[in-house]
Amino acid sequence: MKTKVDMAQIFIMTLLLTSSLFIFSTADSPCNGKCNVRCSKAGRQDRCLHYCNICCEKCDGCVPSGTFGNRDECPCYRDMKNSKGTPKCP
Repeated sequence: MKTKVDMAQIFIMTLLLTSSLFIFSTADSPCNGKCNVRCSKAGRQDRCLHYCNICCEKCDGCVPSGTFGNRDECPCYRDMKNSKGTPKCP
């Protein structure tokens, strides 16, 4: 019985450690901080962050400064369009 408890504890500890390492590895992206600033005043932050991170990754980490405008700082970000032809990036 003791062995089953020990194995369960080891399994749970391993699961917790691997999940925390995954969170830390995805949080180190340079786009996260830039997009957090860019989307800080957005009405739909989850949507803004989603598209901002897509655009940032495709544009090699370039995100315009501020929460709105300044698109000329990143031509790639500025020129990316969605399927309807409107700007994809917030």
